[in-house]
Amino acid sequence: MLLINQRPEHNQPLVPADAEALGLAGADRAEHYLRARDDHAETPLYALPALANGLGIAALHVKDEGQRLGLGSFKALGGAYAVMRLVLEEAGKRFGREVDICEINDPKLRAIAAQMTFCCATDGNHGRSVAQGAGLVGARSVIYVHAGVSAERVAAIARFGAEIVQVEGGYDQAVREVARVGAERGWKIVSNTSWRGYERIPGLVMQGYTVIVREALRHMAEPPTHVFLQAGVGGFAAALAGYMAILLGEGRPKAVVVASVEAGRPVTIAPQRSTVMAMLECAEPSLIAWRVLARVGDAFMTVDEDDAVAVMNRLARPLGNDPAIVSGESGGAGLAGLIRAAGDKGMRAALGLDATSRVLVINSEGATDAGRYTELVGAVPRELELQIA
Repeated sequence: MLLINQRPEHNQPLVPADAEALGLAGADRAEHYLRARDDHAETPLYALPALANGLGIAALHVKDEGQRLGLGSFKALGGAYAVMRLVLEEAGKRFGREVDICEINDPKLRAIAAQMTFCCATDGNHGRSVAQGAGLVGARSVIYVHAGVSAERVAAIARFGAEIVQVEGGYDQAVREVARVGAERGWKIVSNTSWRGYERIPGLVMQGYTVIVREALRHMAEPPTHVFLQAGVGGFAAALAGYMAILLGEGRPKAVVVASVEAGRPVTIAPQRSTVMAMLECAEPSLIAWRVLARVGDAFMTVDEDDAVAVMNRLARPLGNDPAIVSGESGGAGLAGLIRAAGDKGMRAALGLDATSRVLVINSEGATDAGRYTELVGAVPRELELQIA
C-alpha cells in the first residue's frame, strides 16, 4: 500500500522546536560530540550499480549503519549522545558555566554523572546505546525490555553494565512503565519516542541521527532525488527527512516512509502478531516524529515479512560487483520499500521513480542478533562472517 501525503501542513516549514533540534547548528553539535569519542569512525556509503540497474534507476546508495560504534545500529548515535548531553548540561549547572565534551573524563564531572540514573525502554538497539552512553560517563543505567527482546540482545545490553528490568507485553507497555517508574524515582528518561509534555530528550536522540545523512551527503556527487526511510516510532525517519529539508530546501529528496501508517494521523493501534522486523514493531508513534513527517514525509508505504527477509538475503548475496552487506531483520526495510515501489508501475509513477532517479537508503542495523540472522540468511560469503560474529 502506498499513501501520498496530502495533509495541509505538507511542505510547510517545521515548527521552531523541531527546526532547532534538526537544524544545522544541532547537527554540528552532534558531530562535535561524536568526534570526541575514541571509537568514532564514519560508516561506509556503498554504491550498488547492478541493483540500481535492475530497479530501473540511475543510482542507489546504501549507508551502512551496521558498522556504527561497535553497536551494529544507527541507534548508537541517539541514546548515547543524549546521555552525554544531559550529563554535561547537569555539570554546567553545577559549575556555573558551559561544559564541553572534551571534559568528559574530568573527575569532578564523572562524580556528578555517578549520581545520575538513565532509563529507557528498548527493542534492543536503543537500550544498548543508552547503556553505552551511561558507561562512557560513569552513570547508572536501567533498561526495560519486553518479552519480545531476544536473550542475545538482552545480554548485549547487560554487557555495558546496565540493570535489566523485564516487562510483560510489548515495546509500548515497556515505554509506559519507564515513564511511570522514571518519574517516581527522579531518573532521566532517555526515550526514542515522545509523548505530550515529553519532547526535548527525544529531540536530542533524533539530533544524534542527523550525523548519518551528513556523512552520506559528503560522499555523494549529487544529493539523492529519493530517500526511503524505515520507521518504528518514526524518530529515525523524521530526523533524516527533517534535516535534509532544512539543508536542501526545495531541492530536498522525496521522502518515502516505510512503515505501518494508514490513518493519516497519529494513532495507537491494537497489538498485532509479532514481526520479524522487531526494531520496527511499535504501536504508538512519536509525537515529534509525526509532526515532522506530516510536513516533510511525501509518501508512506508498508512492507511485509517476506520483503524484509528477501532484502537480507539479497544484500548478503549481491548482483554483479555490488558489495555484500550484512543487514539485520529491520535494517533493510527501506530498501525493501524501494524494491516494491520500483516493481509497481502505479507506485513508480506516483513517486516519480524513473531512469534518472538517485536513491539513498539506510541499512539501519547489522546482525545485532547473530543467531537470528543466520537462521534467516544461512551461510554467507566469507567477507561477511566477521561482521556477524
